[in-house]
Amino acid sequence: MMNYSRFLTRVSKNRQPSLIRELTNLLSDASPELVFMAGGLPNPQMFPFQAASVTLKDGRALTIHPDLMTDCLQYGPTPGYPPLVKQLKSLVEQLHSPPQWAESDLIVTAGSQDGLCKAIEMMVNPGDYFVTQEPCYTGTLSILNPFKPRYLPVKCDREGLNPTALREILSQWNPEEIRDVEDNVPKVLYINPNACNPTGVSVSEGRRREIYEIASAYNLIILEDDPYYFVQFEKPEDFPPSFLSMDTEGRVLRFDSFSKVLSSGIRIGFVTGPKPLVQRILLHKQVSILHASSLSQVMINELLRIWGIDGFLKHTQSVQEFYRKQRDSMMEAAERHLTGLCEWAVPTGGMFLWLKVPGVVDTWDMILERALKKDVILVPGKAFMCDPSSPCQYMRAAFSVVTPEKMDKGLMNLAELIREEITLQQT
Repeated sequence: MMNYSRFLTRVSKNRQPSLIRELTNLLSDASPELVFMAGGLPNPQMFPFQAASVTLKDGRALTIHPDLMTDCLQYGPTPGYPPLVKQLKSLVEQLHSPPQWAESDLIVTAGSQDGLCKAIEMMVNPGDYFVTQEPCYTGTLSILNPFKPRYLPVKCDREGLNPTALREILSQWNPEEIRDVEDNVPKVLYINPNACNPTGVSVSEGRRREIYEIASAYNLIILEDDPYYFVQFEKPEDFPPSFLSMDTEGRVLRFDSFSKVLSSGIRIGFVTGPKPLVQRILLHKQVSILHASSLSQVMINELLRIWGIDGFLKHTQSVQEFYRKQRDSMMEAAERHLTGLCEWAVPTGGMFLWLKVPGVVDTWDMILERALKKDVILVPGKAFMCDPSSPCQYMRAAFSVVTPEKMDKGLMNLAELIREEITLQQT
């Protein structure tokens, strides 16, 4: 049995349910005869919105009739719009078949980063050790940096996070002696397993199983941040299994997102994992955002109702194919203009190309001070490093919204910039 208490910060342990939120949650299963006088719900008769219709790209209409519009505009349950939560649970069960499903829970968040932020705040005290892949998504580092954690960065290669490097970093502790220790030991591992941001590579199944074994030995909670799950370039049947799908012990918190496949602006994601941990995130939601956007949740629920899970997965395959073509165009432009100047691994999914510039000591000044003059801009690699004071030869190029013609022009300009930078360093 997992002792989740050791993973919680003092603040998280002190959270108590919001009585009004708990009472509002009762409305989802209430009898029509219930006279609800507990919450300060605004009267929907005063809302100026009556109905709505959204046209899908296949020509069908997603219609929100007046009764449904009330669900869009009114306060809702903190865990999420009940019909949507039900559909998402079916999706997770179909895709991942979590071994600990009976002991798991799922809640809707305002984008996956909302859930990730609350999970980190739930588990990380100032000065704690924190195990993370490196390079690491800069948004995650931005959440963590105010806590001034003692980072334990695990280097990634062309196959993602290296389990041998993970084991070596953790070897300074005796796993048997720290399993139940609450302070001054690592307790959390962050990983972006598919189409990693920024590298674009995915962790193989063999590595995932080894990483899970190491996490089990050292009693780590795995934060599986997976917003690019549906933007892998393999066939869906060849996707490597998620950490959630191999979690026999209840040590995985998984973060999913609709941003990459439906819309980034609707701000809807969901967290799946052990009930004791998800409940703590839920208590935080009760006093922060109350619940994710009701309008966005109803829209997604109606879309999934129209499409069904099979229709949704068919849509994700079209998204996947689009970004694969974008990747291929980026590879052609990189081969044409950056061969001999940069090194890279072919992205296995996602939206990014991670470039190393061996001839440049640090890309920071080159990008931030001189790239605009060449009409090209990327993200310097330091933004993804736990120690931004160290030189970094990498940079990230996004190919998601750039046309093939613009890719070619951008990387041609980048090549010129790199050549000038190398000359500048030599003088």
